[in-house]
Amino acid sequence: MNNPPSPESFRQEFLDNLSAYQGKDLERANANDLYLALAHTVREHLVSRWLTTLSAIDRQDAKMVYYFSAEYLPGRQLNNNLLNTGLTEIARQALAEFNLDLDSLAEQETEPGLGNGGLGRLASCYMDSLAALGYPAVGYGIRYEYGIFQQSFQNGWQVEQADDWLRRGAPWEFPQPEEQVEIAFGGRTRHYFDENKLYCVEWMPETRIIGVPYNIFVPGFNSPLVNTLRLWSARATQSFDLQVFNAGDYVRAVEQKTLSENISKVLYPDDTTPQGKLLRLQQQYFFVACSLADILRFYLTRYPSDWSQFPEKAAIQLNDTHPTIAIAELMRLLVDVHKLRWDHAWDITRRTFAYTLHTLLPEALEEWPVQIFEQLLPRHLEIIYEINSRFLQDLRQRFPNDPNRAVRMSIVRETPEKRVRMAYLAAIGSHSINGVSGLQSDLLKSRTLADFYELFPEKFNNKTNGVTPRRFLYIANPRLKDLITSRIGSGWLSDLEQLRRLEEYVTDTEFCSAWHEVKLANKRDLAALIQSRLDIEVDPNSIFDVMVKRLHEYKRQLLKVLHIVTLYHRLRDNPELKITPRTFIFGAKAAPGYQTAKLIIKLINSVGDVVNRDPLVNGKLKVVYFPNFNVSLAERIYPAADLSEQISLAGMEASGTGNMKFALNGAVTLGTYDGANIDIRRLVGAENFFLFGLTADEVFTLRQGGYYPMDYYQSYPELRQTLDSISSGLFSPQHPEIFRSLVDSLLHKDEYMLLADYPSYIEAAESAAQAYADLRRWNCKSMLNTARSGFFSSDRSVREYATEIWKTSPLKIP
Repeated sequence: MNNPPSPESFRQEFLDNLSAYQGKDLERANANDLYLALAHTVREHLVSRWLTTLSAIDRQDAKMVYYFSAEYLPGRQLNNNLLNTGLTEIARQALAEFNLDLDSLAEQETEPGLGNGGLGRLASCYMDSLAALGYPAVGYGIRYEYGIFQQSFQNGWQVEQADDWLRRGAPWEFPQPEEQVEIAFGGRTRHYFDENKLYCVEWMPETRIIGVPYNIFVPGFNSPLVNTLRLWSARATQSFDLQVFNAGDYVRAVEQKTLSENISKVLYPDDTTPQGKLLRLQQQYFFVACSLADILRFYLTRYPSDWSQFPEKAAIQLNDTHPTIAIAELMRLLVDVHKLRWDHAWDITRRTFAYTLHTLLPEALEEWPVQIFEQLLPRHLEIIYEINSRFLQDLRQRFPNDPNRAVRMSIVRETPEKRVRMAYLAAIGSHSINGVSGLQSDLLKSRTLADFYELFPEKFNNKTNGVTPRRFLYIANPRLKDLITSRIGSGWLSDLEQLRRLEEYVTDTEFCSAWHEVKLANKRDLAALIQSRLDIEVDPNSIFDVMVKRLHEYKRQLLKVLHIVTLYHRLRDNPELKITPRTFIFGAKAAPGYQTAKLIIKLINSVGDVVNRDPLVNGKLKVVYFPNFNVSLAERIYPAADLSEQISLAGMEASGTGNMKFALNGAVTLGTYDGANIDIRRLVGAENFFLFGLTADEVFTLRQGGYYPMDYYQSYPELRQTLDSISSGLFSPQHPEIFRSLVDSLLHKDEYMLLADYPSYIEAAESAAQAYADLRRWNCKSMLNTARSGFFSSDRSVREYATEIWKTSPLKIP
């Protein structure tokens, strides 16, 4: 690694970049100018390390890891890059000479809007760990011009606005227009025999667009390696038709530009319309086609005609089902373009791809109507049919007495509207299929992909998710970082299992007191943020009971609301009731087309309005809903949380990573026996985890036997009072009927079994409140959650992927 600069030389570099990039001096620069100059200064210190990494890859003929993900949530990058270049204190000292504060400049950074939730954040954690551990890798995705959306509230309703994250500059990216790729869509195919009488297929597309790559550096902590996040932006092959413009049709003159650039315009367009579905598939094909062209171009510079080495030099990980069309695209490139025989191409493809399945939800397994494929990717549909035909032929030979198996396992679902089952294509076309927690991996084998597990048991494995401690403890929680490091040193940053040494201090009165003061200081900071942003005064001494994550019915934010309303009624019925004061903190976005989720947001805000203003509650309960929850806000919330709400219906959450970040920062989990909650409880100890609810097996059994939510409504008076008050309009007096549909759905369907889990949830939440009343006991639980979170490092996860799936080794850089 290069020797760090002195504060003096860094200061001069900063001034030079302020002049070169912003055309300003200190007197004329605004805060954003200063941030951009600082970002460019840090970026320059990454360039030489990146070039050294590329040279080492070539020199050592290294196997590359290629991570295909539809989303990334890197968060703000300045502080992370300062940490990974060892420049944090140097930059702080250099800026202080100009009376500039590093933390204030870091707040100027706009967070990249490249992801939605846990999937994108996990991808960014893994990119961080790949670099930290020295594995050469490229993360591929889309450079969305607009992110998921900016969320605000109007009268309690979610309002979506365009997330123009690029508007103030993007100093961390390098456009690479000279390495652009041309991608095709539509048209038809031509089948023929060539001069050697070999059967050939030519795709004759209707339209073509350009993919332009943008590189973003991904440096590793305490590592000389710098990897690449390469994101593709869509451009038209012909952006402007001068003849049409001169004829006066100004709109049609740029029509092709508009249609092409829509592909990389926004993350996850609403797919409730046919046009939205078409655009989603366009996006998925666009980024994997660009990426595979890029990968093959790099490979062929090293091995011009030797395809046998490809799986030994390229490991492609499909991060969930979105990039699965890459399997058909690689087959097209190998068979149609490079003229390999089918069996050879299929062997290469299966040995190259590995598949991570992050969900158990049927709607997330992605099925595309055959009609859309015919319209958009006619050659790929032919290839999928061929893959399926060969697969089903083998299947019938292996299971001659089970004719229904072929129907169940066919890639093409033979329903009135034929559909391509992308998860099945991924399962057939990959050499590895992994879940992301022990329970979810077991359910994949026993339920979701049971037939495939019976056929390919050797493919299935588990890789429990992890999070990077560098961002989510070192950067996000500097007070706790300093306290931990003062006792056990800084080695935990690279080896999170070293946090176990904190257990030695559980009985240390001085350390326990310091631990409590750190948490209280973080809570005061968050209380101040709540006051400034939302004008709600909260008590830092109350329990900070936090539920921040993507809003989906299976995550059961609605169950949390039922708890709040239950407590509210207890206080209304008995204002003198002694309860532990609670501050309930929410943060979540609902997909724009997900009306039920948006109605739950409205209910949370409506309940908050009533509870927060009721003098009878007297501050014992407060409800806070942060709009526009993102990584930057999460970094403020995790360190201040006392109680982490992880209350999904058992068997529905694949893993969760928010639960890991909370535990790492000393929050105690209130949760179901689901996803990574199971591992957290096992590792931190059952006494340091508040468990409630049905198990996955009990959920399955109850569904099979018949679930009648009305029975619970009639059996539990508090539940009945809670639901009746919501349904009758207590929290919406101007529109009393507005929440009736939510209550009706719970009483007559309750797909995620909120009512079945309600009694045990209320009991577990009360146990948590009573435990918090004894702060010494609570601090012990908090400390042990942090001390025993070492397993949840993304470094551990990535090592498992590298050694067991990718079969790759760290790069050797002097």
